[in-house]
Amino acid sequence: MKIAIGCDEAGFALKEILKPFIAAHGHEVADFGSFDSKPVLYPDIGHAVAVAVAGGKHDSAVLICGTGIGMAIAANKVKGIRAAQCHDTYSAERARKSNDAQIITLGARVIGTELAKSVVERFLASHFSGGPSAAKIERIRAYENDQA
Repeated sequence: MKIAIGCDEAGFALKEILKPFIAAHGHEVADFGSFDSKPVLYPDIGHAVAVAVAGGKHDSAVLICGTGIGMAIAANKVKGIRAAQCHDTYSAERARKSNDAQIITLGARVIGTELAKSVVERFLASHFSGGPSAAKIERIRAYENDQA
């Protein structure tokens, strides 16, 4: 899979650890920045990543900021994107299987490195299962298109 990754200054160190980890699992990784620990406006990076995923240039993405909250909010402003903040493997799996999330967001200040690896690994290994969740995702899409 083609995986986009992006962060703000708070997430830079974790992003640099996760990039080779994701690549080692056979994925192509595209880095959208930040490229150092200087302050940036995280919505710009979150938006760019979400647009790339929504446009089909990348299959999925990982976004990292201090808490994961801001990146999730920014990414979810892009039509067609479902970004989920996850700090445990169960939520990461359910984000994909039940919510068809394409983007996971992490908080570098609230999750350890090894747990972050496990969470990302579970997220990328999971797939939307449809079933009872399919109608719910369709309703979300309808709201997004002002058709509900």
